[in-house]
Amino acid sequence: MPRKYLILLVVTLVLIVLDQWTKYAVVGELTTRFDGAQTTGERLKAMYGEPPPLGMDGRHFRSKRFIDLSESFLRLRYEENPGAAWGMFRNLPASTRGPLFHVVSIGAVLLIGYYFTKLTGTDPAEKWALWGLSLVLGGALGNYIDRVARGFVVDFIQAHWMDKAYWPSFNVADMAICVGVGLLVIDAFVRKERPAEPART
Repeated sequence: MPRKYLILLVVTLVLIVLDQWTKYAVVGELTTRFDGAQTTGERLKAMYGEPPPLGMDGRHFRSKRFIDLSESFLRLRYEENPGAAWGMFRNLPASTRGPLFHVVSIGAVLLIGYYFTKLTGTDPAEKWALWGLSLVLGGALGNYIDRVARGFVVDFIQAHWMDKAYWPSFNVADMAICVGVGLLVIDAFVRKERPAEPART
């Protein structure tokens, strides 16, 4: 297997596992969803099966607590995002929102795959694109698993300033996508298209 595809595979799989494991841990620690579930299989079924109806708080899973990592800046709090980044399109009807996100997610995966095949894997200048595309793919698939399983993404990292200003909640997949996009922006600046060499006669 060419090195570039090995990097893509490893980064993508590690990110998916890390993303889903952290969400599983958060659901177990910060919600009542696993209450009464005795086995790992029962907890996985509760995590990935059909969610219960929306409650009065607008969530499917009942939140029971949060954890302050930094009282003035950072906490772990369970949130559900049925929309896109920063909650965009969350108010669309489920019958519209679901197919839209399926098309966008599959399109993004295909686009990433297309651009990835254009990389040689041997040019050191491609490192930003190589790692950037891998991170974006892993993050996109991590969140897509949530959408397929239950129709919403689990977010749990809440950055705030003294509880007066808040950044939208996010997760490991979101962080990977943001870092990956940042690397692709760097790639756009540092990697220049090389002029084709004139044909020799």
